[in-house]
Amino acid sequence: MPPSSSPIELVADYVIAGSGAIGMAFADILVTDSDATIIIIDQYDKPGGHWNVAYPFVKLHQPASFYGVSSAELSTGEFEQGGLNDGLAEMSSGPAVSAYYDDVMRHQFLPTGRVQYFPLHTYTGDGNFVSHVTGQTYHATATKKTVDATHLKTSVPATHTPNFTVADGVRFMALNNLPTITDAPDGFVVIGAGKTGVDACLWLLDHDVDPEAITWIVSREAWLLDRKNTQMSEPFFFDTLGTQAAMMESIAEATDKADMFERLEACGYFCRVDESVTPEMFHGATVSRAEIDALRTITNVVRMGHVTSITPDEIQLVGGTIATTPNTIHVDCSARAIVNTDIKPVFDGDLITPQMVRPYQPVFSAAVIAYVELNYDTDEERNALCGVVPLPNTTDDFITFTLAALMNQYAWSQDRTLRKWIAKNRLDGASKLLATIGADDAEKKAITDRIKAAAPLAAAKLFEFQALLDAEEA
Repeated sequence: MPPSSSPIELVADYVIAGSGAIGMAFADILVTDSDATIIIIDQYDKPGGHWNVAYPFVKLHQPASFYGVSSAELSTGEFEQGGLNDGLAEMSSGPAVSAYYDDVMRHQFLPTGRVQYFPLHTYTGDGNFVSHVTGQTYHATATKKTVDATHLKTSVPATHTPNFTVADGVRFMALNNLPTITDAPDGFVVIGAGKTGVDACLWLLDHDVDPEAITWIVSREAWLLDRKNTQMSEPFFFDTLGTQAAMMESIAEATDKADMFERLEACGYFCRVDESVTPEMFHGATVSRAEIDALRTITNVVRMGHVTSITPDEIQLVGGTIATTPNTIHVDCSARAIVNTDIKPVFDGDLITPQMVRPYQPVFSAAVIAYVELNYDTDEERNALCGVVPLPNTTDDFITFTLAALMNQYAWSQDRTLRKWIAKNRLDGASKLLATIGADDAEKKAITDRIKAAAPLAAAKLFEFQALLDAEEA
């Protein structure tokens, strides 16, 4: 039967565009903490957003114990055994994350009878969406709010269009296609120094590719985070919260920006692959120290800026040209994870635009925003608790990013109701660590005392540095 010529009219309390990680985390709070009716619209066949098209060997770069939705555990509680993440909390595979979101939708959301889910539909704005399969159009009226959970658009290698030209005859592929190789090439060129570039290099090394056969094009060196310091289980208390204390103290004691980064590296908060190159990029990617050691075996690192074109015989970069061959595989890892970094008010009348309100934690941020939506009365109150933490790109962005995070943390600490909710929320990993402090545990209490003492001093120093950045831009 052909689709109706007029839209099918639907009504729900909330209309959510996007069932990716952010949309699912937001919807989960509405499902568990209210009796709201919800319409969820997404372009993919299953929930999970970019996990539907992520490269097949992708893994979470954070422990699974504080990823996903608040009401459902993703982690099995196991630790990695062997390999480059030996002893650290499991990092769920992409297929495991996709299956998790599918289970949440099918077994938690839909059985309530309050959630209508429209996969394989494109949301065109103003409550309108259309089916990819039938062409049927719909109009959904939100009696309370529309939630744009697609604002932080994620770019993945499989759907990314390079910003350079690739001539005919070049063996060129997205990271997704590495496992499909059947004919051994002359070598590999990995284009990009972000998380996907790191993953590509590690995948090649793990498959016994000689480091000498890998050329790594690094347009900017990056500050990276030591994954050991992101663990949220009791054995890692002093690694995670101890490093947090040292980070605050390093910022507070810094004399200028350069000194701050030197201190942050010295205390173990930051690390980098090449210690002789000053980083210009910070995206918040995590690595283990064993992964750093593995990456350092790749010595053919090209630092000539961005690629502008590739032919079968040469790669043109902003700063020069290097040779290649027709039988060399060129791996595109140049996509930035988050495409849209524009900042909007989270709460703006009838529209909610979830964004990051805590560093590195989009799902926790979405859960907090949903809780604030349900429990506070005005946009002014809500936005005061949900200041946007801008997504970082350059090293200077670390200042803006960290300052915004500290301001939110202070606002939450002053609100007893929100503070208690965060402490009980599964996605707040730090609360699990704090819960391990016994009454007589002086050593752990000393760590938290250091954080409390240094945090306001760090914030004051970041305000100084931010003022200097603002003056430079003026």
